[in-house]
Amino acid sequence: MQSVAKWLKTVATVMTNLSKLMILLATALVFNTSAVARDIGHNEVLELRRKGELLPFEQIIANVFERYPDAQIIEVELEENAGIYVYEIEILTHNNQIRELELNARSGEIIEDELED
Repeated sequence: MQSVAKWLKTVATVMTNLSKLMILLATALVFNTSAVARDIGHNEVLELRRKGELLPFEQIIANVFERYPDAQIIEVELEENAGIYVYEIEILTHNNQIRELELNARSGEIIEDELED
């Protein structure tokens, strides 16, 4: 009888710990998916430009070249995260550094400028 009671207690402990783990995993999943940016396709970009939601790309690039006049553009992506449109622009500077800049697509403001490893 004692071994059955011990076994039931062990099962109850395992179930409690499993429940805690499931809650932790569910919470992590919610926070992880809310931080994921959504890539914007070219058709949506055209529609957003038509609505005036995005600055012309020429203005965005002008802000990049103002900071890095001799840079070469390597890659450009437009993403939406929590209702904010952001251009991620990877450049090669005149001194062969690769930098990633994030610009607010509505205002053109440089939000982030970091050196790539």
